Amino acid sequence: MTTLILIRHGESAANRDGIFAGHTDVELLDKGIEQAKKTAEYIAENYKADKVYASDLKRAYKTGEIIADLSGVGIVADKRLREINGGQWQGRKFTDLVENYAEEYSCWLNDIGNSCCTDGESVAQLGERVLEALTEIAEENNGKTVVIATHATPIRTMQCILQGLSLDVMKDIPWVSNASVTEITYENGKWSFVKVGEDKHLSALRTSFPANV
Repeated sequence: MTTLILIRHGESAANRDGIFAGHTDVELLDKGIEQAKKTAEYIAENYKADKVYASDLKRAYKTGEIIADLSGVGIVADKRLREINGGQWQGRKFTDLVENYAEEYSCWLNDIGNSCCTDGESVAQLGERVLEALTEIAEENNGKTVVIATHATPIRTMQCILQGLSLDVMKDIPWVSNASVTEITYENGKWSFVKVGEDKHLSALRTSFPANV
């Protein structure tokens, strides 16, 4: 059995400013770094991590690097763990998306599993690449505990796909908070969720999505 610990990156400048980041390579804020440190401590206290994988985007990679350093293990960058490619939405404020991409962004808000970013990826396409990455990582690290530093949409999408649920129900699954911990296991081709979005260790540092995302 392989244990995968999915971590959403710490708070970024885009999170603070209400911007749809996508593949835009934004930095962690100081608060995001502090969140990552708290989560690194949580991981060190509750697991014995053997390796860390991370999206190559700075906000996730830095989060993974902080965890890897404290756990004393290596880190591997994997582009398949990136946030969704937001196409024309990237770098724009959420309020701007509501106004200028009304139909497409309405689908994102109300039926995210069936949505597609304008000139970017669909959630289904995101799901395919992230599932491929997680399956490969799990099979290559059989019997180990691996930390995956990634993003909010990959984690939310995997909550459907890994449980065999239709993306139609993704709209009913809440976003996980920054630097939260989601634990899953993989054994003989079967995925199981142990915990989702654990963030009590962050205490007053906890941050979450606004309502218009």
